[in-house]
Amino acid sequence: MQKPTQVTDINVVSTITLPTPTELRDEVRNSESQAQFVWNSRQEIHRIIFGDDNRLLVVVGPCSIHDVKGGLEYAKNLKELSEKLSDRLCIVMRAYFEKPRTSVGWKGLIMDPYLDNSCDITHGLRLARAFLKDLIDLGLPTATEMLDPITPQYIADLVSWSAVGARTTESQTHRQMASGLSMPLGFKNSTDGSVQAAVNAIKAASLTQTFLGINQIGNASAVTTSGNPNCHLVIRGGSSGPNYHPDHIAQFEELLKENGLSQAIMVDCSHANSGKNHDLQTKVLESVAEQVQGGRKSIIGVMLESNLGPGRQEISQGKSDLQFGVSVTDSCIDWDTTEKALHNLHAGIQSRFD
Repeated sequence: MQKPTQVTDINVVSTITLPTPTELRDEVRNSESQAQFVWNSRQEIHRIIFGDDNRLLVVVGPCSIHDVKGGLEYAKNLKELSEKLSDRLCIVMRAYFEKPRTSVGWKGLIMDPYLDNSCDITHGLRLARAFLKDLIDLGLPTATEMLDPITPQYIADLVSWSAVGARTTESQTHRQMASGLSMPLGFKNSTDGSVQAAVNAIKAASLTQTFLGINQIGNASAVTTSGNPNCHLVIRGGSSGPNYHPDHIAQFEELLKENGLSQAIMVDCSHANSGKNHDLQTKVLESVAEQVQGGRKSIIGVMLESNLGPGRQEISQGKSDLQFGVSVTDSCIDWDTTEKALHNLHAGIQSRFD
């Protein structure tokens, strides 16, 4: 019998050493004023989650950031709008850099910043940190999905709110990671529509956990956390259809209560709740406004996928042939539609402040 010459890394083509989190954070450093802004915005979101602030949390922006120039133009529009609506809406901008794929596809700005499968992760991490700093300098709180459990060590100090997505809510790795994150975080229901999975995730993330990770200088470490008390439910529909209607919300309120959790629910207006039709996001938002206006206090926020232009486009030759301000992942509503929708939301929840 022939002896194998190699039994490890048989399918590994290359390994490229990344800068440590400390090295990258020193290179693209946040200022004291930026750190203070992140702290303050996290406290605002905490108060909304636990009912001490009646405003609605609005996480809105591109499905993913693929072009920082377009992202910044969108951010400037959003900042101007947020100032007009800040008495009733706490607006946080989506800055999603990692995209889970059902099979294959572009994995996000951090993994593939040039959109050409070159996968220059170091450059992607630099771009992500720089973009988050730019949003903070504009006065916009930031939101992102934490997908790879190593990523938070590189960017979490610049993030005000985070999410664990439908594909990873049932992942023990992501629940453990969430238990150590410093910002409020929403767990989405599973792609099949299961909300119990997200409830279990919230409970797990609130407790102390020990798991494998890396420290600030990149060493493999056993990480022990105290638990994250600021997690909440995000509902996005599932394979059986949408789950934002009043009877659904009432069921989720009871489920959260039975599990001893805060009745804090964010409605994702996209994904299965809109049947993956970006134009229907505004219909979901209208239902949310009606429910809030009717006195439902458990709805603490909404999420919208929005960009400068409507719809989506395919990546074919990197960035060179892409239409400016149009998503390359999920379809988004355009800016004019977004502006009108948020003005309508602001007007439609007046009773919460009477």
